[in-house]
Amino acid sequence: MTASLIITNAAVLTMDPARPTADAIAISGNRIMRLGTHAEVMSEQGAATRVVDAGGGTVMPGFVEGHMHLFAGAAELSHLQLFGTRGFDELKARTDAYLRQNPGDDLIIGEQADYVIIGEHEPLSRHHLDRIVKDRPILVFSPDHHTAWANTVALEMAGILKGRKLGPGNEIVMGADGLAQGELREGEAIDPVRALSKKGMRDRLGLATGGEPEPYPTKAEFETDLETMRVGLRHAAAHGITFVQNMDGNIYTLELLEELQRRGELTARVKVPFHFKNFMDISMLEKASQMAERWQGDMLSSGFVKLFMDGVADSATAVMVEDYASRPGWKGDPLFEPERFAAIATEADRRGLQVAVHAIGDGAVRIVLDGYEAALKANGRRDSRHRVEHVEVIHPDDIPRFAELGVIASMQPPHAPGNHGLPLEPYLSNIGEARWQWAFAWKALREAGARLVFGTDWPVSDIDPLWSLQSAMTRGRWNDQMPDNRQSLHQAVHSYTADGAHVGFMEGKTGVLKEGMLADICVLPVDLAKTDPATYNGIKPRMTVCDGRVVFEA
Repeated sequence: MTASLIITNAAVLTMDPARPTADAIAISGNRIMRLGTHAEVMSEQGAATRVVDAGGGTVMPGFVEGHMHLFAGAAELSHLQLFGTRGFDELKARTDAYLRQNPGDDLIIGEQADYVIIGEHEPLSRHHLDRIVKDRPILVFSPDHHTAWANTVALEMAGILKGRKLGPGNEIVMGADGLAQGELREGEAIDPVRALSKKGMRDRLGLATGGEPEPYPTKAEFETDLETMRVGLRHAAAHGITFVQNMDGNIYTLELLEELQRRGELTARVKVPFHFKNFMDISMLEKASQMAERWQGDMLSSGFVKLFMDGVADSATAVMVEDYASRPGWKGDPLFEPERFAAIATEADRRGLQVAVHAIGDGAVRIVLDGYEAALKANGRRDSRHRVEHVEVIHPDDIPRFAELGVIASMQPPHAPGNHGLPLEPYLSNIGEARWQWAFAWKALREAGARLVFGTDWPVSDIDPLWSLQSAMTRGRWNDQMPDNRQSLHQAVHSYTADGAHVGFMEGKTGVLKEGMLADICVLPVDLAKTDPATYNGIKPRMTVCDGRVVFEA
């Protein structure tokens, strides 16, 4: 048997401690056939072997994106993009330009509007948006997607201009005039406006409701959604991503991906959860078990449950142990009461399901860890690999519990304020300086033995893993008392490859370049070890290989 593909003249970064580097790699079918020197690997060449000269660039395992939203992210690529916008005039200019290219009466959706887009002391409101577009509904999302702002006509059409009673952790911010000010916090407040879109909520169902589209999409709608999914997969492949751990999902998401797989168009491994919402009965975990049973392949799988415990620190909807520095007397409301979450975690664990929970504040992280501890006590220790997503603020008492309980810290380097073009405020003022040293505490968690998995939470942050590596390796400190949380190249890449494969129950198959492993590979034009990490943003892969297939080539 000869190689189907050989990549040589490379700085191969294997993530295998037994053989950390090599000069060349050979692939046969969907497996890694040989690693070694140029001469050793070229001995596997046959008449039909394709040989690629990497030009001294890094060849590494394909990136494992530990936390992203594939379908929603793809849909958002066509929306009004506001990343980096500063001040009313620029907001108006960008929106006006978008409107000229996208006329009509459908809901305008904007993305990546900073909390301080107008100014640090002047929050965005419906009145600002009314001055830009008055007769067409507009909804503008913050980067974290937990807050959005709508104009007056959008609030009227959604029936929430005069407010509405919502569940814990959700808020329609009201003005002194008794009308909605325009700021909407969390899904229950945002979704009535989002639903005004003519496309409806299909791209958000796995996140917003955990339910299925009703009625089931027509053939034409299904094909439209297939193309959206293709766009997302192409975007991932172009950034070297070969394994996607999606953080929203339903049966419809899996059916779309399954159809792409049937057509030979699934270009990344994808793991999709059942999204358990706080209004659901615990019996709904049966659906999660059915999804896990139906989809359990190497390319497409389910088998885990996603929940939200809180919101975000920027809007003070994250749950804290102590009061917010900016709002004395307020700690935030959890979306699940601790006892109820513990019962859900215990039942999911009993069913053999992995659990992943969005927890931003230290109070939310504690509730989730308590729930996992309750599951362990009830069911006994097993290889559960439960996850806490984000872990943006952690109480020091809870740091060692990750290793003790075998829980994974799934974290996003681009989310730390000051990274990735994000402003420092209102985040730093909200959590208060006493908590700064425990925010995005990568170093403390590693030193305590926790396993860290990295991702971007795309479309919350740009999908680019190289930019994310840059953020992990160059992060600054907010004051002199803070620890240096910068990651080494090996730490950052390991969290983006081998650790990601582990949390996805795919270790031994992918995440490491080793003979016999599945051929998931990213080829870069530079040697990362010889490149200033401050310049990683902008480096684009030359080639992405998933399951032995070239799925992207520059």
